[in-house]
Amino acid sequence: MTGRTGLLRVVVLAGGVGGSKFSLGVRTALNRRADAEAAAPDPFTIVANTGDDLWLSGVRLQPDVDSIVYALAGVNDTVRGWGRAGDSERVNHELQQWGAGWPWFTLGDLDLGTHLARTGWLREGLTPTQVLERMSARWPLGARVLPMTDAEVDSIVTVSDSSASAGDLDGDIERPMHFQEWWTRHRAALRPLRFDNPGIGAAVAAPGVLDAIAQADVVLIAPSNPVVSIGPILAVPGIRAGLRATPARVVGVSPIIGGRVVRGMADVCLTAIGVETTAAAVAAHYGARSSEGLLDSWLIAEEDAASAAEIGRLGIRPVVAPLWMRDAATSAELAEAALRAAEF
Repeated sequence: MTGRTGLLRVVVLAGGVGGSKFSLGVRTALNRRADAEAAAPDPFTIVANTGDDLWLSGVRLQPDVDSIVYALAGVNDTVRGWGRAGDSERVNHELQQWGAGWPWFTLGDLDLGTHLARTGWLREGLTPTQVLERMSARWPLGARVLPMTDAEVDSIVTVSDSSASAGDLDGDIERPMHFQEWWTRHRAALRPLRFDNPGIGAAVAAPGVLDAIAQADVVLIAPSNPVVSIGPILAVPGIRAGLRATPARVVGVSPIIGGRVVRGMADVCLTAIGVETTAAAVAAHYGARSSEGLLDSWLIAEEDAASAAEIGRLGIRPVVAPLWMRDAATSAELAEAALRAAEF
């Protein structure tokens, strides 16, 4: 792909707020390229994390999927970073009066409409892929959004919790909980021992995922949480092998800037799996495709330029670029830098 410019078949692996912002930037960058060639861009493909999905109050929630769809549709709450803009919480308040749901997990009224529609379609027999296709038809997203799998493989965090002791036990005890409880209720304050997605070993990639990866020119790994957003995607049987085999360039974007996470508590997750919170360490975690890993190139922030040589020694081409996605313009600039990195 040396020196290639113009239209590209692009696949993005994404989850969370970072993945949503980056996906918006990719759409803008690809649209600009299409405009420059007076062509209509083909919708790119986003493979969305579904590891943080859950059942709550009888409805199926897909937080990362919805964040990506809402962002592409332009209806997301950009202040909170999740949910619908201008949403209300009357139903959520009523649920709490009944003692239903989780009092620390807010369901907006508009957001609940999405969950109800999804749950109804699932109960009618549609698969999550078919449900997402139907959801995507409501707005011109400019992208094809696919779940990583149609199987339910919710993320479970096993924590070390001294507060769970009944008083007759010595030391901390291990306690499993859904990722959303650990992340939202406890703000990742309970020390995680491991992250699991029960049943994922028997799961298969959602229809279209492996074909998109095999036919891509570029695969971009968004600056999402490497452990709980990208990790579950890579754990779906066939996806990691597909990334290693694809003729596309695989370019990752560091979620670490200046030795710190950009958003959330990804540093706690990385520590739990023995990975330092540095751009170079996360690159090593993904590994080089030349050494049975995933990456051809790795975008790092200007603040981390000193680690470029270390990343290069891993067999991964380091690319220094501004990584802060402060607005739509900077998100598009980052996406364009990632696309250019694939054309080397």
